[in-house]
Amino acid sequence: MPRPAFSADGPPSMPLPRPRFLLPALILMCVVGAAAASLMPPRAAFHQAPLPNDIYVWQRAWTPALGQAMDLAAPDITAWRVLAAEVSADGHIAPALLNDGRLEALRAHLAGRPVILVVRIDGRLTEGDPAPLVTTALASLERWREAGVGVAGLEIDHDCPTARLPFYARFLTDLRAQLKDRGLTGTRLSITALPTWLPAPALAEVVAVPDEVVLQVHAVAAPTDGLFNPAQAARWIAAYARRFHTPFRVALPDYGARVSWNADDSLATVEGETPLLGGGAHANELMARPADVAAFLKDLRAQAPANLTGVAWFRLPTAEDRRAWSLATWATVARGGIPVGHLTAVTRPTATPGLSTLVLVNDGAADAELPSGLDLPTACPLGDGANGYARDPLAPQTAPRLVRLSPGLLHPGDQRSVGWVRCPDLPSSPVIHVRP
Repeated sequence: MPRPAFSADGPPSMPLPRPRFLLPALILMCVVGAAAASLMPPRAAFHQAPLPNDIYVWQRAWTPALGQAMDLAAPDITAWRVLAAEVSADGHIAPALLNDGRLEALRAHLAGRPVILVVRIDGRLTEGDPAPLVTTALASLERWREAGVGVAGLEIDHDCPTARLPFYARFLTDLRAQLKDRGLTGTRLSITALPTWLPAPALAEVVAVPDEVVLQVHAVAAPTDGLFNPAQAARWIAAYARRFHTPFRVALPDYGARVSWNADDSLATVEGETPLLGGGAHANELMARPADVAAFLKDLRAQAPANLTGVAWFRLPTAEDRRAWSLATWATVARGGIPVGHLTAVTRPTATPGLSTLVLVNDGAADAELPSGLDLPTACPLGDGANGYARDPLAPQTAPRLVRLSPGLLHPGDQRSVGWVRCPDLPSSPVIHVRP
């Protein structure tokens, strides 16, 4: 499935303004829109055409930031893949987005691109009768159609264990039959698929039903192996294309996740775009590096399988989603470019003589990776890290250094305070060396 979880076979998973205010409001909207659009990278010509891009809209509620992100991303995508409902492991059904009450605004942002509704079914579900799941999928489709949304397709996202693939095939077959019986044969059916299913003979029965498969090549291995391994992803794509000749897309990541473990090292939580209350004994921040994904896409375009129809990105970046790439970085990669950020470390004096704050600044046009370390001047004997950085206990006193505790990105125009230094004998601001 496209969400930041892990294989089921391995570790877990406004009202309108009054007329007299309408013109100023419209002017303000245009100014804000123009300012936001200016953050997007300019279009450029590349040697090879980018693969068509779909993108997952995985937010549970509509917000103005989501609408703005959709408007900015629309020129670069071919279809929206929108989370419509979720079925939990105990069978509970939770609709998404339509609960918000801002449907009119949402519809305006969806217009102009095909909409594919996604029904996510928890991989731990042990239901033996496919009928309730068919009913849930069709109900979601009908609700969105009744709301006036032109739905072009239905996608099932079910990361079941490999042993449950025969049941999954039966469910998809029944769902396809019901679509036909209801005169919805024009609604394309798609599914997400896990690479861990590839050796299973029963996968052929599953793949034979939908019109399209989205092969997920991120957040599949154990969390300790990271979110995305380009070499492994390439092997999975090649293996899928050798076995099946029907159309498929590749789901790629543009996000990070916080993974926490319990005291016994069992997986506790995976936190993505939605903050979680659960803790865990210890945690790591994982990140799909934009440069890695961009290089992977360049190679994929050069030797794409004949039945590869495009990319499905997880997930639409918004200004509120601090674990996703910036929209500008995503657009650069989606268009076939290589994102380039420009990060510097500066010191800013405080009210206390000799005491300065260490600040990372990204004044580039794309996300910049947080540096692995910061070398402090030898004339600054006192200092420590903050916000993801700490003093390296192994560094000699004559060469003090701060080290990064977990990977991350700094968005264009953003700043982050990462520590402090005390340099009483320096006549000017200390110089900080940034380690890649």
